[in-house]
Amino acid sequence: MSQLKTVRGMRDFLPEEAKRMKYIEAKARRVAELYGYQEIITPVVESYELLAAKAGEEIRSRMFAFRDLGDRMVALRPEFTASVARIVATALKNEPKPLRLFSVGSVYRYDEPQKGRYREFWQSNYELMGSKKPEADAEIIMLTNSLMKSVGLRNCTFKIGHVGVLRGVMTEENLYEDTQNAVMQLMDKKQYDEAFKLVKDAKAKEKCVKTLKKLAELKGGGVFEIAERIKEYVKGYEKAEAAAENLYEILKLISESKSKIAAVVDAGFARGLEYYTGMIFEVTVPEIDIALGGGGRYDRLIELFGGEPTPAVGVAHGIDRIMLAMQTQKTPLEKKEERRVVVIPTKNEFIGRAMEISRMLRDADIPTEVEVMGRKIAKALEDADRRRIKYAVIIGEKELKEGSVVVRDLTKREQKTVEIEKVIEEIV
Repeated sequence: MSQLKTVRGMRDFLPEEAKRMKYIEAKARRVAELYGYQEIITPVVESYELLAAKAGEEIRSRMFAFRDLGDRMVALRPEFTASVARIVATALKNEPKPLRLFSVGSVYRYDEPQKGRYREFWQSNYELMGSKKPEADAEIIMLTNSLMKSVGLRNCTFKIGHVGVLRGVMTEENLYEDTQNAVMQLMDKKQYDEAFKLVKDAKAKEKCVKTLKKLAELKGGGVFEIAERIKEYVKGYEKAEAAAENLYEILKLISESKSKIAAVVDAGFARGLEYYTGMIFEVTVPEIDIALGGGGRYDRLIELFGGEPTPAVGVAHGIDRIMLAMQTQKTPLEKKEERRVVVIPTKNEFIGRAMEISRMLRDADIPTEVEVMGRKIAKALEDADRRRIKYAVIIGEKELKEGSVVVRDLTKREQKTVEIEKVIEEIV
């Protein structure tokens, strides 16, 4: 019966899991509102060329790519940024800057399924486009911290690096971009020996290799001290010096915001996407060893898609990974007082009135179910109790003759007879 199983790497979300997912998504939307980000919705299927342009070999090799019926090469989106950059390069090209854009939905990568890693997963994505200033980078980190706090996660740590430092050193040694990309991919996988060998094979000076090695070993929680040491290590590499100064300014703004962000600076940190040009970061919790979110600065992507040169910085948060972290930390969902109601007719001939009363309650914005299993009152009340429904409206013959119903508070175990037109007041 394999046809009744989900496809490998995909999964179902049952009601409780779906509720938690939607809770996190609602928090992500609220954070977007608080920071002034507007939602856009992009297609799940995009042109392969668009998605592959600067994704990096690691992601290119894991895309769900196929030819459509028109013989066009397309793929399921492996992330949101390329789609957002396409929109900014076209439909939004004349909009005033900065653009703050938010997206949420499923993305697809052909990864090996394991805990916290699936082939279909969900992200909330934020892009700030049009500003090259450090306050834009600081905002994206603060926004991520706001989301982690709003869902109740504890002990989050931000790992922060700067691609511009590493690329700055390699660029001044005239390493081709393809070589730089390959080096960054290896560093992302922590395969440092292979990365440095690639730099040597590209005929870079010994000083370049030594500098990259020193940077790869430099990390720690004294963020300003580490940032200063990065500046020392890259003296003489003009672009890398400017990048190190930029990193320092971003860290300073985060500190001045008093956001209480626990951060470590990792000078050898690289991420798998090729389009990053500046600050990069990831956020983790101690209980699980995968990033809950990550992002960084990418200043050339929109130009690559034919748009105006547009500096940009963004972040994607893994909604299902946040859910896993919440479950691991036993983080409760904020409880809203729900006034859920079940309407129970005591006889078949009262079902029409049950439908009418349930419609009346829903029109008043009160979630209402009708007992549709034909159960006796005792069984129907037992079922409602089990499902934590707060009120039962019981339609009995005697009460109905008087234009009334019985409203039972299932939490307090109290009930009273109420005129039908006053039922809403009783439940509110």
